[in-house]
Amino acid sequence: MSIVNLYLPSPNFDERPEGASIRLIVVHAISLPPEQFGGPGVAQLFTNTLDPNEHPYYASIHHLRVSAHYFIRRDGEVVRFVEPDLRAWHAGVSSWNGRERCNDFSIGIELEGCDTLPFEDIQYRRLAGLIGDLKQRYPIETVVGHADIAPGRKTDPGPFFDWGRLGLYLEKT
Repeated sequence: MSIVNLYLPSPNFDERPEGASIRLIVVHAISLPPEQFGGPGVAQLFTNTLDPNEHPYYASIHHLRVSAHYFIRRDGEVVRFVEPDLRAWHAGVSSWNGRERCNDFSIGIELEGCDTLPFEDIQYRRLAGLIGDLKQRYPIETVVGHADIAPGRKTDPGPFFDWGRLGLYLEKT
């Protein structure tokens, strides 16, 4: 049974550079509107269909051309926006172990969440399962947060993301 429940193709991707090997998984957190869950905002942002008049916050972000490979909702639904062999536009200005442009060699997984609330247990379980599947397909070296590759610019997945809890689920996969 596939971990992915839904595929919504994003136009915000391109080919990875020749010879690029996927070595990194980047965990993000996003909610649209901020700190609100369950709506269509994230999918609309990643598919360039976000209505700037729908919410005051959207007016400042609707022009962005961003995506992620996967999005895990609070209820555990896993949505794929970009095939993992392709380069999603999730990391922005970033660096890992001295190597810049993390989009070139990473897979981005967004969790529906924010910096002020804990994540759901089902999200950790789905994330661990997805990471396990990706590690079977690619030579993944590590899993990091967006804040780790863009310090000072990004804070996600935030202080309520429990890395130890993810590690326990990864041990079971």
